[in-house]
Amino acid sequence: MKARALIAEDEPLLAESLRGELAALWPALEIAATVGDGAAAVEAALALRPEVVFLDIRMPGMNGLEAAQALAEDWPEDVPFPLLVFVTAYDQYALQAFERAAVDYVLKPVQTARLAATVRRLQDALAAKATSPPAVELGDVVERLRGLLAPGSPAAAPRAEPLRVVQVGVGNAIHMVPIDDVLYFEAADKYVRVVTADREHLIRTSLRELLPRLDASRFWQIHRGTVVRADAIVSVERDESGRATLKTQGRPDRLVVSRLYAHRFKAM
Repeated sequence: MKARALIAEDEPLLAESLRGELAALWPALEIAATVGDGAAAVEAALALRPEVVFLDIRMPGMNGLEAAQALAEDWPEDVPFPLLVFVTAYDQYALQAFERAAVDYVLKPVQTARLAATVRRLQDALAAKATSPPAVELGDVVERLRGLLAPGSPAAAPRAEPLRVVQVGVGNAIHMVPIDDVLYFEAADKYVRVVTADREHLIRTSLRELLPRLDASRFWQIHRGTVVRADAIVSVERDESGRATLKTQGRPDRLVVSRLYAHRFKAM
């Protein structure tokens, strides 16, 4: 069976080892690209549209789960979504999360017998994909990733004591912004924008580091780069394509809700 694959692995020796094992087990599989970080994986996958993507969980910058999330958010609905295989060194407890989400994984260092089983599953899945409508398939992927990314999942970051204030550096001073004043947080390169009704601040942290310190019942992730205080949301609107955007109190901004989090907003 012919297919194309993308390998995202930041350790060149492991990437080459995986490439070699795949060449032996699946000679018809073309490795379309090998990249070393999550952002490059998303860019290459969107451009090349391979049938299979191998994602290392721990990569610099955007990790494997975040790359999968970005692909699910940005992937065209009329194109079959690639089969995802996570390459991980996680322990058995964390691997249960992948099994519950029905996504495949291989452990580091890659064992030939385990990879052979993965190859057989991939070949079977590709044979079945021809009869699966892409929209339904993408919906299934979203559901699976949602389970992996949910707070408390073994594959997600552990939660910490919720923040009560956000400490913002302004020149030589530190401003204390009460968490109840924050309308939303938005990723901005290596910073996070902290947006209140009348001000914006930048803090030198990543959204990935910030998320485990937010009360998940009060702060809802609505996009890979946006977290909103739930009781600050005024309205949610959908356009003709079904894309949802929301408004918060005292701000004109319209914030995009991605596919992964659209389920939060349903009329009672």
